[in-house]
Amino acid sequence: MKLGMIAVALGLVVAAAPRPALAQDRAFTLLHTNDMHGRHTPFPVAPGDATAQTGDPGRDPAQFDRAAMIGGFAYLASAIENVRRKVGPDSVLLVDGGDTFSDDLVGNATRGEAMIRLMNAVGYRFMALGNHDFDYGLDRTRELQAIADFPMRGANALMDGEPIFGRPWELFEVGGVRVAVLALSYHNTGETGSKANTRGVTFTNGIDAARAFLPQMREAAEVVVVLSHQGTAVDREMARQIPDIDLIVAAHSHDRIDPPERVNGVWIAQAVSDAAALGELTVTVDADGEVSAVEGKVTDLWNDRIDPDPRIAALVSDLDGPHRARLDEVLATAYDRIGRQYKSESPFDVLVGDLMRERTGADIAFMPGVGYGVSITPGPVTRDRLVTLLPHPTRMVTLRLTGAQVLSILEQSATNLGPEDVFDRVGGLVQTSGIGWTFDLNRPAGRRVSDVTIDGRAIEADRLYLAATNVGMLEGLHRYAAFAQGQDTQVHDVSVTQVVEEGMVRRGVLTAPAMGRIRRIGPVAR
Repeated sequence: MKLGMIAVALGLVVAAAPRPALAQDRAFTLLHTNDMHGRHTPFPVAPGDATAQTGDPGRDPAQFDRAAMIGGFAYLASAIENVRRKVGPDSVLLVDGGDTFSDDLVGNATRGEAMIRLMNAVGYRFMALGNHDFDYGLDRTRELQAIADFPMRGANALMDGEPIFGRPWELFEVGGVRVAVLALSYHNTGETGSKANTRGVTFTNGIDAARAFLPQMREAAEVVVVLSHQGTAVDREMARQIPDIDLIVAAHSHDRIDPPERVNGVWIAQAVSDAAALGELTVTVDADGEVSAVEGKVTDLWNDRIDPDPRIAALVSDLDGPHRARLDEVLATAYDRIGRQYKSESPFDVLVGDLMRERTGADIAFMPGVGYGVSITPGPVTRDRLVTLLPHPTRMVTLRLTGAQVLSILEQSATNLGPEDVFDRVGGLVQTSGIGWTFDLNRPAGRRVSDVTIDGRAIEADRLYLAATNVGMLEGLHRYAAFAQGQDTQVHDVSVTQVVEEGMVRRGVLTAPAMGRIRRIGPVAR
């Protein structure tokens, strides 16, 4: 507890009651994961792009340093149990930062239940609701909360003015320490998926929500933890504004913050994504009830260095069994690595755009910049690997856009990457096929895009171009309003995933598309 704090609640000034000094230091261990995106089985990685965002330029290195299999719930469970044995189960608190149960073939087939059952089995105690935790609709999220043995909450995800599913913070006693954990959702959730999925839910400023709940948490606990699905940039701003938070366990931006960093006296930690790593924090509280030390690390779950938990391995096998044939079906063979990037040109998404153009005869194609997915590695490409990158059955769209509308889409993407207000950041770089362009983040918003070419010729503002994209973009995903203004719009009765799957089968052998059609100037802010 940070002593001397004066809580302001309901307009009244209330002094926190003094607590008796304790005889000795106490410590507890906080284990954390984030952005698992339904990933419950191991997958191959190598130096370079391995999971979305790990290889993006303009960010701190977050790449895996060897070629091997990593992750999987059976290995995660073993790592968790190793810590429990080491420090004692009563001294361990296991939490997750959200974007947890969708974006996977088995996740889609079970509508999120597979991951919830696995999380129940390993003993998760609390979870923040991320933007993708509404991918199956609000009613399904509510059903999954009923299945979960732990609260899933969001202080800034409101229905009828109240936090969704009830009080957004929980009090735990861990290692003899009273720990309050508050969950925050992503403030721009409505901009990252179908608006129908969150109809009736309002997503507000998470910093304001944390400030509102802090007094009652401080009154109840010695240590205040915020489990935040806001992204590292917003979490750092929260630390600057609210120094009375002890620890922020971060999510959404897929960062590796190892060891934990300290901003304005507030500790911040994050453990990459895709259940590839386990975050571990040892928090020491002194005899006066103050946090005196935080030590932490992020442990990669290399399969050749950890024995899998047999009980969880059996559960994974049971969950995957009905879907095994579809998971393992080989669609094509990859000649080289085809990675996904988030804030830079993405080989996989260019491939998707190329395949959509082959199918439709479009001049150009657009895909939203999304920050999840596991790279396609050289060798057989199974449906499982494809669905980690294109999990949503979003229908393909063709429409005609003027050159001026194309330019506005590209400018919006540059604005999304570098907005004046950190809360306006949403999505990654729009991914394009058939377009060459340059964007300069050192220039003012609205004037960042230049040297745009289509089929090697300078774009013409008044000319109509046939474009291929998906329904999400048509509905204004990531604030791309120009798609709704297009002409001759046709929503096709086929999903983008199906188009790509059929294209892969048709090609047989896949190679990574040539990069360099998108040129960035200036740093991409984290």
